[in-house]
Amino acid sequence: MRRKIVAGNWKMNKTLSQGLDLIEEIISASSNSSVLKIIAPPFTHLTAVAEKLKSKTDFAVAAQDCHHLNSGAYTGEISADMIASTGAQYVIIGHSERRLYAGETDEILIQKLNCALASNLTPIFCIGESIEERNANTHLEKIRAQLKEALFQLSPTDFEKVIIAYEPVWAIGTGLTATSYQAQGVHDYIRTEINKKYGKGISENVTILYGGSCNAQNAKELFSCADIDGGLIGGASLKADDYTAITNSF
Repeated sequence: MRRKIVAGNWKMNKTLSQGLDLIEEIISASSNSSVLKIIAPPFTHLTAVAEKLKSKTDFAVAAQDCHHLNSGAYTGEISADMIASTGAQYVIIGHSERRLYAGETDEILIQKLNCALASNLTPIFCIGESIEERNANTHLEKIRAQLKEALFQLSPTDFEKVIIAYEPVWAIGTGLTATSYQAQGVHDYIRTEINKKYGKGISENVTILYGGSCNAQNAKELFSCADIDGGLIGGASLKADDYTAITNSF
């Protein structure tokens, strides 16, 4: 049975002391231990946050990105091995903001996936379409291409270790949200494509999260959909009450 997950991506927010205060608030407010709560703070916070959460079986820590090589003269970059050494267990790969602002290509993302898996990190791999692709009704073609060009390069054994996050780019930080009908339709499509590639056993067990302005008000409806296993949360994860309300929406 697929585990329910709510991952909070803090992006470039919170100093270390502010982040640790937020973690304390989230721990205090948390009441749904059946949901895995993955916290993705800035790199600078990983070790301290992992230490805070190490005894909490319903919490885990993720990095927001990793470099596509294991080491080298890459000033300012962080490798998957370095992330794993902090106590983090997950890493977000292919977020739309990384694709847009850092120009990340499918070739780079394949390397990041391989580095993450080699370091025993679980990738949370993001895919999604632009508003132009949605309006042109080519969004499913975009989703299929992103699956094929990156994730479908993995062996069945490695693919089973991946979490997928569907994030319609037009619904990130815009206040717009896909309707539950739209979101479920894409999640069902993703699972169908995985079934074609890897078979029903794998497709039925892969966790697929929704990430696109999911909040305390719409989470319950989104999470009630058959193929939505939780959320990758942005802004709402920066407030303990909102994040906890989302985790209680199953």
